[in-house]
Amino acid sequence: MQRDKVIAYASRQLKVHEKNYTTHDLELGAVVFALKIWRHYLYGTKCVIYTDHKSLQHILNQKELNMRQRRWVELLTDYDCEIRYHPGKANVVADALSRKEPVKPIRHNNR
Repeated sequence: MQRDKVIAYASRQLKVHEKNYTTHDLELGAVVFALKIWRHYLYGTKCVIYTDHKSLQHILNQKELNMRQRRWVELLTDYDCEIRYHPGKANVVADALSRKEPVKPIRHNNR
């Protein structure tokens, strides 16, 4: 967000092996994905990451992490970012985008 306005969105499909990740790992992976995409804008600047996954606020202070989480946390420490909780119910725009129904093709009757 810049001046309380969202400046970009990004999404991707999960890879086959990622479908087995825990919710916590999926949320952390999404943060890492965003940091990698916009690293040339974010590296060296202060940034705030908003997430609806409350436990991510404390990821840097957790003692027991698996190897994937450790690798991702190490990447997080390269950035000057703060992770803030933003309740999912208040995140209307992102919620609407993630639940958008696919558009059915229009069938034309050629007579």
